[in-house]
Amino acid sequence: MSAIADTEDAYEELTDRYARIAHVEKAAGVLNWDQQVMMPDEGTPARSGQLSALSAVRHDLVTDPELGELLDAIDLDDLNDDEAAVVREIRYEHERAVEVPEDLVEEISRTQSEAQEVWQDARANDDFEGFAPTLTQLRDLHVERAEHIDPDRDPFEVMYDDSERDLPMETVERIFDRIREELIPLVEEIEERGDDLPRPFDAAAPYDPDAQRALHEDALDRLGFDRDRARLDTSPHPFTFGNQFDCRITTRFDEADPIDGLMSTIHEFGHATYQLGLPQDHYANPLGESRSSGVHESQSRFWENHVGRTRAFWDGFLPTFQEHFPGAEDVTPEAAYRAVNRIYPDNLIRVEADELTYHLHIVLRHEIGRAFVNGEIDVDELPIVWNDRMEEYLGVRPDTDANGVLQDIHWSMGFAAFESYTIGSVLAAQLDHAMREDLDDVDALIREGEFEPIHEWMTENVHSHGKRYRTDELIEEATGEPLTADYFVEYATEKFTDLYGL
Repeated sequence: MSAIADTEDAYEELTDRYARIAHVEKAAGVLNWDQQVMMPDEGTPARSGQLSALSAVRHDLVTDPELGELLDAIDLDDLNDDEAAVVREIRYEHERAVEVPEDLVEEISRTQSEAQEVWQDARANDDFEGFAPTLTQLRDLHVERAEHIDPDRDPFEVMYDDSERDLPMETVERIFDRIREELIPLVEEIEERGDDLPRPFDAAAPYDPDAQRALHEDALDRLGFDRDRARLDTSPHPFTFGNQFDCRITTRFDEADPIDGLMSTIHEFGHATYQLGLPQDHYANPLGESRSSGVHESQSRFWENHVGRTRAFWDGFLPTFQEHFPGAEDVTPEAAYRAVNRIYPDNLIRVEADELTYHLHIVLRHEIGRAFVNGEIDVDELPIVWNDRMEEYLGVRPDTDANGVLQDIHWSMGFAAFESYTIGSVLAAQLDHAMREDLDDVDALIREGEFEPIHEWMTENVHSHGKRYRTDELIEEATGEPLTADYFVEYATEKFTDLYGL
């Protein structure tokens, strides 16, 4: 058998094996979705065992020596660019996984599943001490895993590679430095001498959750939600799970504030566009999988901020809002636009933060998470460090741990999880700039509800590539230049300077 024939056979067997890995992973994802959306309250003991078992099965498949032999049997010179990308991605995952013992993988999965319930109870009862032992256990387990993968590197950076391996930590921290430098003075200037933006939706409160649900469904239809492949549910913390055939998004409702939930739904819709835009013929293959957490977040932040918070969107959507809530009949598109972009520096909760101050919440979490993982902060110091940092960056101090260090679910699932949110916002602004260079009058498309050209542009430039390119390569392919904070800083400064009359 020729070398090319050997490569062909090895490549076919490799992709078949990877498909089985992907099927197991996606099945575990459905169980995770169910745990957060529909599972009975007392289902955790069984669910943690199920997820632990699936993690072990997946780990066995990824670390199978025969998978390594297939990778070694493939001559990259005999592959086209797409096939070489598939091999690159599978090799990276295999080589990373073989360093981690199976029993550690099972223990991490089981502990994370149980930790979600512990976190929920701790937050509900404002009981950080009740969560601290579990948080410490998780930190130690993830550090142990990182040390198995690369004992010579900073454990936090090894964890970060799980979601953003192609964007160096130095790049991220340089972006964070720029954001601190630019946004903190802008927020302070707004507070000191900015105009007072309207709150026109307050007068029509309370907003019935069932009516909000109907409003969100109409918003999704306007944006182009594919009902045959996607669904909307509720959960305590909005999220998206799925693939190109089955994508589930969740949201939540606040009777006092109809905008928070609506923006969450549009945000998760953005994630869904990525999943549903992936190539169907590459399902269960790296070419049919999303590139990274930061790229994924760019899609949600684009739809939330560069669509849902625009004047053009409210020109077209406000009548629909008023059909569901007649009490808001006197609200004008301009008032709605200004209201949905109002900043709330005194807000304590990240997921309720405005577009501008949101990133100071992210910088705070990055700094504290990294210090905790690296042993520079003890677990019992976290609440006070958190409160001090929030006071420094946002001028507000949490009155409870539920509103402070306990507010996010992410630390019950792992660490180095927040960086991608700001990376995504920075990339969203860069994509928005590139799109407006290619499409005629994007604002008119948004105003008229003609979103198909926007979907097509994103699919062509981002979604359709799957993992064909590394993250840095994908960004250059889509926008023509490397990741830069310039467009985000320019966009945010111009937008909020105008809004607040600075």
